[in-house]
Amino acid sequence: MTNDAISRRGFVGLGLMMGAGTIGAGLAGCAPSTGSTSAESYLSDTGQAVAEDWLGAEPQIDETTETKTVDLLIIGAGNAGLAAAATAADLGLDFMLCEKSSAVQGARMWIGAVNTKHHDAASIEVDEGKLLNELARYASFKCNQRVWRTWIRESAEMIDWLDGIMGAEAELDTVGYDHATGGTDYYVPPIQHMYSMDADDRNSVLEAYINAKGHEVSFGHELVKLLREESGPVTGAIFATDKGYTQVNAANTILATGGYPANRAMVRNLAPIITQCVTADGFMPGNDGSGIKAGLWVGAKMDAECAPMIFDRGAVLPGTDAGYESDDDAACFQSTYGGIGQFGMGSQPFMKVSRHGRRFANESTPYDFICHAAAQQPGGVWCQIFDANAVEDMKRFSTVGCSKGALMPFMGGAPIDEAFADELERGFVVKADTIEELADGLGFTDNAKSAFIEEVDRYNTFYDNQFDEDFGKEAFRLSSLKTPPFYGCWYGGTLLTTVDGLCINEDMQVLDEANNVIEGLYAAGDCSGSLFSGNYPEYLVGCACGRTVTFGRHAVKHAAGQL
Repeated sequence: MTNDAISRRGFVGLGLMMGAGTIGAGLAGCAPSTGSTSAESYLSDTGQAVAEDWLGAEPQIDETTETKTVDLLIIGAGNAGLAAAATAADLGLDFMLCEKSSAVQGARMWIGAVNTKHHDAASIEVDEGKLLNELARYASFKCNQRVWRTWIRESAEMIDWLDGIMGAEAELDTVGYDHATGGTDYYVPPIQHMYSMDADDRNSVLEAYINAKGHEVSFGHELVKLLREESGPVTGAIFATDKGYTQVNAANTILATGGYPANRAMVRNLAPIITQCVTADGFMPGNDGSGIKAGLWVGAKMDAECAPMIFDRGAVLPGTDAGYESDDDAACFQSTYGGIGQFGMGSQPFMKVSRHGRRFANESTPYDFICHAAAQQPGGVWCQIFDANAVEDMKRFSTVGCSKGALMPFMGGAPIDEAFADELERGFVVKADTIEELADGLGFTDNAKSAFIEEVDRYNTFYDNQFDEDFGKEAFRLSSLKTPPFYGCWYGGTLLTTVDGLCINEDMQVLDEANNVIEGLYAAGDCSGSLFSGNYPEYLVGCACGRTVTFGRHAVKHAAGQL
């Protein structure tokens, strides 16, 4: 493996994670859910427990103030919806793009794509069959491999198309893929494509692109319901606007409305692991599950198991538990860290312990795995420990994806105390000259304090011997805790989104409870399902956003009869 593999190229695009507080404050903060209080029929079929009626009855709208008719209706101006709209514009289709907010949604920067021209330039070939089965393994095969195959086969064309619109060449990140990781035989091919930090936001570029072709986003259109008569096709939707209810009739409708992370009732009932280990908000506040609910009301089927996207960066003050602040539907998670709810150090594989002062899992894993493991520990949180050599340790760790951003504050040679001055001042990072003092500062007392000190000694032995006797972490991901000052920080997870949704086939057509196509209805992005189960495959960097953009394009092409 390469220890000194950190370069400007390796950091292209990482500013979103470490330095985009302005975006995060507006898009990824705590926001009220739509609320909804009949889910029994749906849940009884899936076997999931229900504590409250999160689905509610389909709204009955007796009168609309306006009716429009188009060939194609796209609902949601995010990563999938804007890709769909730009594709529709290319094809000269008569379409309408509706968005409930006043602006297009922020773009995810990491775009997963397979065997692109950028792979060719780097003399890299991704084993497509192995990748397909690795994705299915993450989901315990609770997925539709034919749907995954669409992304694998069409994502290269998607990157070619995006490059042309962006007026720039995406860069393929190849740093950090030359070694084993995760304590076992994960397949970790480089598929992460990013545009330069100097490039305009991708979704803003796509909006300008469709504007130039004579189309506009219809902002202020909040989805109320889809239109379907009994078992017939979906024929459009009704939206709430500032003028009343607008009905849009369409031969085909594409849902691109995002997941449900901002809907507390859906989270509590469909994804209880979230409240057991998440401490911070990192999602788009408009992602309230409205498209998923609308699909269910017209007979669609939803994935049987949740798949939250949780990153291990939800820094909290000592003594803070995971979960919402209260049972109120507008409650935030507990962290007061702010910004986009992510302190990037959390993803670095330093020693991590529970409130008992003991390690409880291999720290060298995909982001959400340590969060899931922490759900079985007191408070659903964990504490990360490092010493004065942390920067050199992180270079050696050579992680993949946006976790590399943890090194960005040190690129100019800044010492730890300078890079983390704000976190130290606010108490999120605790500093001490001895391990015993660190234990006190982190809140360990009595038996937990003794266990913590013993665990540090044991971990140092593992580093000296270059062998993790307890959890099998790779030797190069071990670090010593011998050089003062010492640092520690408590974490839970940061919730970015949910990626379980409406079941679809390989053409993005939404399926009903009998797994038959609902004519006229497509779904793309996080409101669609059939791919993930239980986790997000973080080592396959950008696979979620890559499939989102690819599927937005595919849905339009299929609806237009181009496939």
